[in-house]
Amino acid sequence: MTNKEMSISLADGKVFKESLSLVSDLVTETKIKIKKEGIELVAMDPANVSMVILNLKSTMFTEYKVEKDAEIGMNLSNLKQVLRRMKPSDIVSLWVADNKFHIAYNDGKTSKNFDLPIIDLEEKEQKVPDLKFAVSITTNSAMFSSAIEDVDIVAESASFKANSNKFMITAEGELNTAKIEIPKDDNTSIKLAGTEDISSKYSVEYLKKMAQGSKLSEKVNVNFSKDYPLKLEFKEETFELSYILAPRVEND
Repeated sequence: MTNKEMSISLADGKVFKESLSLVSDLVTETKIKIKKEGIELVAMDPANVSMVILNLKSTMFTEYKVEKDAEIGMNLSNLKQVLRRMKPSDIVSLWVADNKFHIAYNDGKTSKNFDLPIIDLEEKEQKVPDLKFAVSITTNSAMFSSAIEDVDIVAESASFKANSNKFMITAEGELNTAKIEIPKDDNTSIKLAGTEDISSKYSVEYLKKMAQGSKLSEKVNVNFSKDYPLKLEFKEETFELSYILAPRVEND
């Protein structure tokens, strides 16, 4: 693909910058699909504990012309370093040429161009699993992120519990315990497949990284079942950032 087959630019790069930076916290290298409908990626972390799914819709960009779909391998650590140089006032342009991914910033006074190598990745294409959840909660993302920070000071894992009235996040350490309760109200909806309390445990280390999606969306969808993968979703009209996290199941 050459730059003649692709013309992508955006005036506000915050979501582009933050979303890819968040992905890089979990994944070092991945394939990025540049499609006519938008930019997508699905990747597993090296430990195969979590999956991240990112969809940047074409409507997010001020200009988005892609004549031919492309799939490029990227080192996200390198990409993150380049994205850090983006200023809020920059017009951002993207294209692929000469086996490189090109990013240009222009604030009307100065222009900057970065060329990142496209790398060959042997990894097989990741499929998003079809998961069915017993509980689905929509709540304030900043409140959720704060709750994860609270349990982080107590233990390495946290239990998610839900009933028809409230969503609870708890952690137990050797000496300390933490329990955060988020009641069902105008800001928090709770949908249960049954009537029983539902509980599952997850790694706080991963939850901390995933909860940073609160930078991008005021709401988070929290989906889980008993001893079952967790799915967190941060959605707006122009993008979707989702995470899937394996449960921590303790053998008695």
